[in-house]
Amino acid sequence: MIKIAHISDTHITSGEAYKGYAYDLIVNEVNTLDYDLVVHTGDVTNEGLREEYERASYELKKIQKPLIVLPGNHDARNVGYELFQKYIGALNGVYEWKDLVIIWVDSTIPDLNNGRIGGYKFQWLKEKLEEYSHKKFKIVASHHHLVPLPDTGRERNVLFNAGDVLDLLLKHEVNLYICGHKHVPNIYRVEGLVVANSGCTSCRKTRKGDVNSYNIIKIREDGKISVATKRVTGDIHKREFKIKKQRIFIPKRRRLFRIIQMSESNVSDRVYFRERVFKNAIRAINERYKPDLVIHCGDMVDIGIERYYSKAHELWEKIKPEKLLVPGHNDITHLGYELFREYFEEPKILEKGNFIFIPIISVQYETPIGVVGRIGQKILREHLREYEEKFRVVVMHHNITPIPKSREIGFLEDGGNVLKILTEEDTNLVLTGHGGNSLGIKVEETPIINAGSISWELHRNPFGNSFNIIDIYEDMVAAFEIQATWGSRKLLGLWKIKTKVPWN
Repeated sequence: MIKIAHISDTHITSGEAYKGYAYDLIVNEVNTLDYDLVVHTGDVTNEGLREEYERASYELKKIQKPLIVLPGNHDARNVGYELFQKYIGALNGVYEWKDLVIIWVDSTIPDLNNGRIGGYKFQWLKEKLEEYSHKKFKIVASHHHLVPLPDTGRERNVLFNAGDVLDLLLKHEVNLYICGHKHVPNIYRVEGLVVANSGCTSCRKTRKGDVNSYNIIKIREDGKISVATKRVTGDIHKREFKIKKQRIFIPKRRRLFRIIQMSESNVSDRVYFRERVFKNAIRAINERYKPDLVIHCGDMVDIGIERYYSKAHELWEKIKPEKLLVPGHNDITHLGYELFREYFEEPKILEKGNFIFIPIISVQYETPIGVVGRIGQKILREHLREYEEKFRVVVMHHNITPIPKSREIGFLEDGGNVLKILTEEDTNLVLTGHGGNSLGIKVEETPIINAGSISWELHRNPFGNSFNIIDIYEDMVAAFEIQATWGSRKLLGLWKIKTKVPWN
């Protein structure tokens, strides 16, 4: 077994931000117990100043175990990344031990709180994952978080290319991603990847009245990984995961429901709107795929003006199956909010047998930034609990997991809290449509599927304009992306599901 102490965000300084007694308490415990290694995921200092690095160098020497230290955004302030290399060590590196490899990578951007693993660093990380692909256990460590975190206030400071990094880690079957940054301990399973955020080890700034903490990571030979958050009060929250190899599942039971999911049609008279592609997709939906429900996850029109809404309504009415549409941020620009209600009506909860579709409005006037809000979060949780005996599908515009090939700036500003509600309530399926690219991913027990653009030329999808087919079986969900022009198909995901639904 390999046992790792994961600390983060010490914020060592001479001021009040640093709680030296908490640091000493945790370090003494780490030195006393049987840890094989300590990983510090950044924000060693508070402002990246020389006197802070000098003190940090002294404080880190108290740790009597092999130690890996990464830079954080606070360390990169005031050209502190130069001092980091002088007083602490390499910004990027590799550590091997038995069947384990840890690859750490600098995600900081000088003088910004946001992060990025881009350009040459992204290529370096990819090359290292390929070089050490033979290792049984692979850990990637960085400072910034990959998926939205609860209890962090406004969701910002993520990796700008979080979608690309997450996609890279999943493709290379990385077992564990560890990070810090937001001072909130949190553990998620994203497909086969465990994502573990550490709280802050010795900074005074904690969230929601929490206390200082660190993570305990255990990797066992039988393929199990456990991550426990231990607070200075002695409280321990532990989760255990079994490392599973990716498998292709075959449905063993009957198909119950078929959904067509689309987004970002952006109907307009501009050259970027591909009307022929949209009409071709409508024809295929009506004649070939014949779904039980068609869902559009926002941005029906390019701009919220009556001419575009009239044209969009005419096209939308050509779709024969029952339909559900939620607004996107483009839809409510200018007069769009009034026009949306006039042409399409406010989306309402839709019940179809054992299936319940819960629309969530996340858009705001004149901005791509979305928010569900504290009242909206409460309503969402209430709906999920009210219909817990049904197959619950949440439909919204903004993405809650990062999208590949899209610059992630926290488009849903309370995405961390929304994701927490969705996973805690074991939501059966979440459909989103922001970012111009398709994605299928499972967080905890909840599949989350994002639709690419069905008919807008300015998208980010190498597969082209597309829509998704989602087939729901008694024991699994299967999602495929359909190229809107040629009809070619690509697998987005196959996920086994467990529900409380009494299928007849």
